Amino acid sequence: MNRRDLLKAFAALSATSISSSLFAAPATQNRLLIVFLRGGYDASNLLIPTSSNFYYEARPNIAIARPMSGNNPGATADLNAALELNADWGLHPALRDSIYPLYQKGEAAFIPFAGTDDLSRSHFETQDSIELGQPLVGTRNFHSGFLNRLADVLNGTPAMSFTDQLPIVMQGKARIANTSLRSPGKSNVDNRQSKIITQMYSQTGLAQQVTEGFAVREEVSREMQEEMNSANRNAISTKGFELEARRIAKMMREKYALGFVDVGGWDTHVNQGGASGTLASKFDELGRGLVAYQQEMGDAWRNTTVVVLSEFGRTFRENGKRGTDHGHGSVYWVLGGGIKGGQVAGEQIQLEQPKLFQNRDYPVLNEYRAVLGGLFAGIYGLNASQLDHVFAGVKARNIGLV
Repeated sequence: MNRRDLLKAFAALSATSISSSLFAAPATQNRLLIVFLRGGYDASNLLIPTSSNFYYEARPNIAIARPMSGNNPGATADLNAALELNADWGLHPALRDSIYPLYQKGEAAFIPFAGTDDLSRSHFETQDSIELGQPLVGTRNFHSGFLNRLADVLNGTPAMSFTDQLPIVMQGKARIANTSLRSPGKSNVDNRQSKIITQMYSQTGLAQQVTEGFAVREEVSREMQEEMNSANRNAISTKGFELEARRIAKMMREKYALGFVDVGGWDTHVNQGGASGTLASKFDELGRGLVAYQQEMGDAWRNTTVVVLSEFGRTFRENGKRGTDHGHGSVYWVLGGGIKGGQVAGEQIQLEQPKLFQNRDYPVLNEYRAVLGGLFAGIYGLNASQLDHVFAGVKARNIGLV
């Protein structure tokens, strides 16, 4: 192993260096999982503005049809049409058997016109801005993410980032681990490298952190291997996010109260499709994964909240390649067994051409820190001082979901 590889391996290890107290059962019954869709997903084809004629004019090739054509009570439902949520909004039909039933049960809700005031339309810059949860002006601390500050406020609540590297949102004062569940049998540090690193730091002040870090990695790997063996016997054959979501749920149910996972591949500039195609397939997989998570949580689902967000939305009009480009406002999802779902929540406007932000995007009417602050206040009963620690200078908004 050369010096560069060693430093890289140690950097990864440092992210997993946590206290053994994280193996204890969570003190709180509440569970919160943040699902970050990296790539800026096309929210306008997730939550369809069915009352907007302009939507259908702006998307001649990729728009999702209105629910039921013709108002004929005896007509067969169009399986490619939007699923009606209310008079103004519909849901992508790929979520017919997953998220739509949760919405009908009051366990799913959507927040349109949500996002950050960051106008860069840069994936990297906007993702950083959201994960930091700090004011856009002035000096920012790039080692202090809002979920880490929430874990700090919750005073030792066990948290885990289900990612290859510790993301910005989980970095900070609270000691939080990360582990990827996509390939639990693989590690970027093999046994030989582990021994080298342990020996190197054995006589230093970091010896305990290094030892604990490898202990966490070994335990997670062993448990996941046991789970995989069990899965083979129980004939679980699904792949991708659905299988990963089940693994995450198992760990969240038993050990962790705060979790974060990111799902990539949402940058759809070309041929994103409409009722079927690339984006529809991603919605289908994501929806099935989230339902798998809900099922695996069992009774703990009653105290679970899942928030799905992205760095920004996409342009309201389709482009010349039947895709969409980087936009501004997005749509957030909120799922959970105890939420007041079955609604499209937050401040909204009728979608017409003059209402677009800079004549191209959804405006941001529901600033994400205020909305998440309101959710956190409802879930955990945080006071103003605690909320200010998580999102400094932001007044939390209660939009009626918890």
